[in-house]
Amino acid sequence: MALVSGPGRAGGGLDGQTLCTQKHVDYIKNLDTRREDLEYWLTEHLRLNGVYWGLTALQLLGQPEALPRDETIAFVLSCQHDCGGFGAAPGHDPHMLYTVSAVQILVGLDAVDELDKDDRGGKQKVAAFIAGLQDKETGCFMGDQWGEQDTRFLYGAFNALSLLGLLDSVDVPKAVSYIQQCENLDGAYGICPGAESHSGQIFTCVAALAIAGRLDLVNKDRLGGWLSERQVDKGGFNGRPEKLEDACYSWWVGSSLAIIDRLHWIDGDKLAGFLLRCQDPDGGGIADRPGNMVDVFHTCFAIAGLSLLKYKGLEEIDPVYCMPKSITSKCLAQ
Repeated sequence: MALVSGPGRAGGGLDGQTLCTQKHVDYIKNLDTRREDLEYWLTEHLRLNGVYWGLTALQLLGQPEALPRDETIAFVLSCQHDCGGFGAAPGHDPHMLYTVSAVQILVGLDAVDELDKDDRGGKQKVAAFIAGLQDKETGCFMGDQWGEQDTRFLYGAFNALSLLGLLDSVDVPKAVSYIQQCENLDGAYGICPGAESHSGQIFTCVAALAIAGRLDLVNKDRLGGWLSERQVDKGGFNGRPEKLEDACYSWWVGSSLAIIDRLHWIDGDKLAGFLLRCQDPDGGGIADRPGNMVDVFHTCFAIAGLSLLKYKGLEEIDPVYCMPKSITSKCLAQ
């Protein structure tokens, strides 16, 4: 399935105000046709994530059928191990991040029941794999058997388990306590207790707290101030002070602001203009910033950022799950 990057280069979107919807759809559809390129195989470790990024972008663009459903489901299932977890591609070791992408894809395609076939053990086996990665002492989660802990993995566990209706498989209060320890004096969050505040980690912590129903623990004004200061003169966001703007942070920063109801603290028109300049108007795809190579990661999160801004023609995004709101609302209501 989907390649991760290339081959186009961002050059601004037509009149600078237009989202090249069909170009992006075609770009994503064609990612799997370049298997003779070395880059295709060098990005194999991101393959399952790439399918999630591509599917999400297509769903937000209103063309989810552009990715063949049966073939996509078959690829996802081919990445599952006997332990219940998923790897990046067939033959790759199981990991939290790929397992989360697998769950999001299956939920997005209304195909979670596929886990009940062929003696796969159903969603309970996936939940057991995730639950087995929680550190009983810290409450945080490991990415895999080798023990690395990160709030990304904690959020991923909450994301996937809540979508499966099995969040009670883990110690939620213990995990929430860990997130509290990651909060810094500026109201923002780092990768672990005492680590530097970073926009990506803020999303993982705030979104996890939202899933746990504990947004009362967030200092919303202080955090909103830190996040809104991530917008630079060119309109885009950076991940932390003194860094360059990057299209993907339209999601990491924007979603966090949306979750704490502070998205109106930034200049949405200026942000949208920056994202549209990151497009390749000829070949489709979106880059991290104007003039750079496009890839499906930035394509997904730039479109998600535009959806947060309620850009015309895009499906509404769920700021907690980075999936269409129509899908998460249906899933979580069950």
